[in-house]
Amino acid sequence: MNPVASAAPPPPLHGPEFSSYAAAEVSWLLTDLSHVALEAPAEEREAMMQAKAGHYAESLPIEYQPTAEYLELFHEALAASAERVAHAVGIVTELVIAARGTPVLVSLARAGTPVGILMRRWAQFAHGVELPHYAVSIVRGRGIDDEAMRHLARHHDPARVMFVDGWTGKGAICRELTEALAGTPFDPTLAVLADPGGCTGIFGTRDDFLIPSACLNSTVSGLVSRTVLNARYIGPGQFHGAKFYRELAPGDVSGLFLDAVEACFPAVAARVAADWPVLAATDRTPDWSGWNIAVRLAGEYGLDDINLLKPGVGETTRVLLRRSPWRVLIRPDARAELSHILLLAKDTGVPVDEVADLPYACVGLIRPKGGAAQ
Repeated sequence: MNPVASAAPPPPLHGPEFSSYAAAEVSWLLTDLSHVALEAPAEEREAMMQAKAGHYAESLPIEYQPTAEYLELFHEALAASAERVAHAVGIVTELVIAARGTPVLVSLARAGTPVGILMRRWAQFAHGVELPHYAVSIVRGRGIDDEAMRHLARHHDPARVMFVDGWTGKGAICRELTEALAGTPFDPTLAVLADPGGCTGIFGTRDDFLIPSACLNSTVSGLVSRTVLNARYIGPGQFHGAKFYRELAPGDVSGLFLDAVEACFPAVAARVAADWPVLAATDRTPDWSGWNIAVRLAGEYGLDDINLLKPGVGETTRVLLRRSPWRVLIRPDARAELSHILLLAKDTGVPVDEVADLPYACVGLIRPKGGAAQ
């Protein structure tokens, strides 16, 4: 990818015309596909993907509509973890500022975008600086949006760019980012709120804990869909696409999530100031333990495709909300923090296995084509 060759693509999208976030919070380097019917049932998408008849980014899952009981769990999880999330936001933002000076935050849409907004708010709170924040698309197997990278290279020094995501699982996106940016002036380092997979050196924590924004889909992500890369709708010179689900506005908790975490910034500020230099001085070299564990578990459960195994709370939630889940593995001592996982598994009839030596709080397994081996 040559980040400076090609005619300029359209300008970024902003809320409230695209997303429920304020315009200053994030610039979406995306094409608005809100008018296109892209949704398909999970079973249909799963069969298509496993038969190699299409790519997951060519369509969208049908948005999960949470029950009242599930929404109550979201609010309980937010109340219980907002301060923990705020501390992780503070830590990762301080590490990014130490690494980049005045960084340009580039979140990977959509799970990374609420985290990017919170990091931007922490920089305002702790340092009084307004950081630029963009959201871009990256697609496993297809790479990062080249047009978005060209746009960034035109408007910012690539050395200041820091890519941001919510969490790591196996580390597939870290690998995708590194491969996609090889030979470009962009550093593929990924900053994440939680790095239980041991895939990056810039993180708020390596604990596998529930980040409430993982509980829901678009209604906690500015009402924006997953990103889409489909040649029928995205042509040369265009950004990858996404939809704005305006019709889901009555259930939108995107702002509620951000405000609840931001409200905890003063309470964690002193602890962040003490903790981040200690973390910065430690050896944070990625050990890719998550990938190695995923390979082991895939073998134990007879999965010949490692992409059918999704470790960590965030990834397990995604499996239950958007894929065709086969079973869920949980670590017994983490059960008390996995109420939403257990409810989703119950509602979808997915068996839950307790695995005592699991390094993650939980792992989601996707049903393999033709059933399951074990």
